Amino acid sequence: MAIDLVSRKEWGARAPRGSYSTLTSTKGVKVHYTGGRVEPAIVNDHTKCVAMVKSIQNYHMDGNGWLDIGYSMIACPHRKVFVGRGPGHLPAANGPGLNSGHYAVLGLVGNSGLVQPPDAMLHGILDAVDYLREHGGAGKEIKGHRDGYSTDCPGDALYAWVKKGAPRPGDRQPTPPGPPSTHPQWPGRALKYPPIMRGDDVRTWQAQMEKRGWTLDVDGAYGPQSRDVCVGFQQQENLKDDGVVDKATWNASFEAPIT
Repeated sequence: MAIDLVSRKEWGARAPRGSYSTLTSTKGVKVHYTGGRVEPAIVNDHTKCVAMVKSIQNYHMDGNGWLDIGYSMIACPHRKVFVGRGPGHLPAANGPGLNSGHYAVLGLVGNSGLVQPPDAMLHGILDAVDYLREHGGAGKEIKGHRDGYSTDCPGDALYAWVKKGAPRPGDRQPTPPGPPSTHPQWPGRALKYPPIMRGDDVRTWQAQMEKRGWTLDVDGAYGPQSRDVCVGFQQQENLKDDGVVDKATWNASFEAPIT
């Protein structure tokens, strides 16, 4: 299926306030979400998608003071891809110092309301990626916004898809070799120091890190030694390196391949 582009003229984009910086190639694309509530009604009404993209542009230009919407392209639940800044132009959404490394593609999901991207939106994101590769010199990488900047973006659902390799819905994916999918569930509390936290959940995590080759005392006490091991592991896995065993770090401790 060819990309279903919605041109800037078609969605009623405002003209940029100035000239874009040129971008001839990138490592790839970073995937984003809105960070706010997205009304589920957009799934059944494309005009609401158009209105939402226009409101995002207004916020970026009038609230952030940017010259235009910050994203390169935007995918909606109808597998339509809006042209934002487009290929060949530096985006603004990836974070200071990070925009030249990747184009920015937004999926119209948020942190409440519509949080799970429909298959058509995932196809749209990948259509945008293919388009940016063909017309903007985008490289092979598909990453989440949080991979380079301290943020929850692109949300847990989209990020989980990115971490799986951003497969096209319906494609059969080979089962990769690695540890079994079942492991102790995240205990529901973040393990951090200070102060020292104690419990069986701490001991379980410490024992797993010891299995992975890290040196630490398996004593059920989360102190400075455990925090330092956590930071090192987070940096190794490109997670937020704050020394806090949150759900993402806990799961990666059991699921990430041991290198």
